[in-house]
Amino acid sequence: MPLTLTNFKPVGFDGAPDRIFVDAAGRVAAGPVEGAELLDLKGAWLSPGWCDLHVHVWHGGTDISIRAWEAGRPTGVTAMADAGSAGEASFHGLREYVIEPASETIRAFLNIGSIGLVACNRVPELTDWRSIDIDRTLAVIEANRDVICGIKVRASGVIVGSWGITPAKIAKRVAEMVDLPLMVHVGEPPPLIDEVFDILTPGDIVTHCFNGKPAGSIRDTEALFRQASELAGRGILMDIGHGGASFNFQTARASIADGLRPFSISTDLHRNSMDSPVQDMATTMSKLLAVGLPFEDCVRAATTAPRSVLGLSGGDGLAPGMRADFTAFDLQDAAIEVMDSQANRMVLAQVFEPRLTVLGDDARPAARRLPPGR
Repeated sequence: MPLTLTNFKPVGFDGAPDRIFVDAAGRVAAGPVEGAELLDLKGAWLSPGWCDLHVHVWHGGTDISIRAWEAGRPTGVTAMADAGSAGEASFHGLREYVIEPASETIRAFLNIGSIGLVACNRVPELTDWRSIDIDRTLAVIEANRDVICGIKVRASGVIVGSWGITPAKIAKRVAEMVDLPLMVHVGEPPPLIDEVFDILTPGDIVTHCFNGKPAGSIRDTEALFRQASELAGRGILMDIGHGGASFNFQTARASIADGLRPFSISTDLHRNSMDSPVQDMATTMSKLLAVGLPFEDCVRAATTAPRSVLGLSGGDGLAPGMRADFTAFDLQDAAIEVMDSQANRMVLAQVFEPRLTVLGDDARPAARRLPPGR
């Protein structure tokens, strides 16, 4: 039904209205709509819908994936990208059973490995040349251009072994052939992180950018950090991708202090990271705030920046005719202990608390996920 949103503080939009009108078709209207439900947001912040650029939601298709709603609107997220759970061999299932039925807007990075993450790490998807079928990968991309937003490769030793940088180079070539960005998971070598950096071009995404893995971190040497900063300045997108093993407080704090701010905040939510240490997008945003990323940068990195990768509305989201896509949230004082991926602990002084999502003409309550036992 039509909606009227009132009593909010806009952030991340082009303009600062005191009311937003949504018509029965779920589009932003220029003026009041007859019969609209009044939503009093009680002074909350209102931003473009939160967008998680790295999740794993091919539930049932991989052994680590969660259900889309567990990463989605109940926790304030209205859009997300599955980051390589499916390769060409199973993408049809991800589309039919996850992407199409979901309330949230879901896009996907297609894994260059044909089997994707069906048995994540137990059966690596990139063991040798038989792991990649370029012809079938190209065919799947062309048949699903409306939902595939890029190519994903996990370029770390536990996945590629002695194959090193070669799978990432193949993935980059395929991405160039189909004019899509490459998302590269970086971690323990091989390959070395500078080998990965050497193949990237503007628009490509480095996920797990603030990991603390020895010989896999941008803070390993001063030269590596300078290279990462130069790449970011040239349009390579640095993505958090927290996950169970890939976010370190000190790496993040030092990098932000030295001028390298992430392009996007993402969770890498999956079955082994959700309860601890990640929890949800709100908690991940709160961690970035705590290590020095300013409030408006946190909001941008969880909204307009990742939404631009998926081709969704951003600062223009209040223009008449745009589909309504908003997250209402508070920023509250707190004293909550959290962990990074190496079990380092810190106490959050403030936390993002989602309250509501609006997607089209549908408004739903949202809340930060509490860890088990809380």
